[in-house]
Amino acid sequence: MINTNDFEEMKKEMEDFEQHRDYLIGKNREIIRMSKKIIYSVHRNDMKEAEESVKKIKELVRKTDKDISKVPALLYSGVLKNAIQEYVEAVCFFEVIKNRKLPTHKELNAQAEHYLLGICDLIGEISRISINSAAKGKEDFASEMKELVLGLYYELMKFDFSNSELRKKFDGIKYEVKRLEDMALSIKLKRG
Repeated sequence: MINTNDFEEMKKEMEDFEQHRDYLIGKNREIIRMSKKIIYSVHRNDMKEAEESVKKIKELVRKTDKDISKVPALLYSGVLKNAIQEYVEAVCFFEVIKNRKLPTHKELNAQAEHYLLGICDLIGEISRISINSAAKGKEDFASEMKELVLGLYYELMKFDFSNSELRKKFDGIKYEVKRLEDMALSIKLKRG
């Protein structure tokens, strides 16, 4: 009456899924660690170290994408969501500062939601480097970064984010915009 082979197959399938999931969680942690390293390197102006880390993280994400394709259900499980948004934030931060270029979601092979979450986080890093640069007298760079943040903010305003993580992150951007506008006003008043 009971097909025990069917139950054995399902058990094996679920064990394989968990094994792949655990493996990807480890990769997730590695991507997040490397992302933080890139951001820290850029803030320290160690672009050589940042560039080496960007190459490594891109390869790691490429391999992870290949691994996840073996178990497509994991792609939608959210296992890599945080790692990919951190990856987007780090690589975009590096590219914006070094090459004045914002990579697209297609160039980073990131789903739209993950990319937008990373861009929301990126705005905080750009704001931070902008304000620190202004404090060091690099006012033109600070103003350039402020304009980038405003441009990103205006692009993000075109979306209709529901009550989600994206909505919360987007709502926080207005505080960064206010900080940068205050910085710009201070620069203008200083210049007379």
